Amino acid sequence: MSKLNIGIILGSTRQGRLSPQVGEWVKQIADARGDANYEIVDIAEYKLPLFGESDATEQATAWNTKLAGLDGFVFIVQEYNHSITASLKNALDYARDAWNNKAAGIVSYGSVGGARAAEHLRGILGELSVADVRVHPALSLFTDFENGTVFKPADLHLININGMLDQVLAWSGALKVLR
Repeated sequence: MSKLNIGIILGSTRQGRLSPQVGEWVKQIADARGDANYEIVDIAEYKLPLFGESDATEQATAWNTKLAGLDGFVFIVQEYNHSITASLKNALDYARDAWNNKAAGIVSYGSVGGARAAEHLRGILGELSVADVRVHPALSLFTDFENGTVFKPADLHLININGMLDQVLAWSGALKVLR
């Protein structure tokens, strides 16, 4: 059986965002496992305008094509105002069928580990027919980021990252049969 393709979705487009650091860390751990093809998928690169405000056929087609080629996802989610970013919600709304019957893990960060954003994302993923997995690495802005800008995760997170990846792969493989 060929390896599954898992996209690590960076959930922010803001200047000075921290998601690229977290995403690269997750990818490094994932790549060392050698059990799937992992890639960073940066929503900022797709330049999606606000959904429904302008013709975005080209951007939406590129976004949906990228998602269609993935078997599962790991969302890097930062908490803004107790929820996910507007850019991530917008990107989620630009696709429908490309999300269906796939699995996702969530790595969140914020003042309380990004837990509230992760819970909001779980509800949205359910509506998109994405099976979110239970293991959820939650990173603290106070202990896992030096001066709030340089990502320095505690070693204890490795257990949760690997547990989450195990679940994402198991569910992604099982759900591939439905697609």
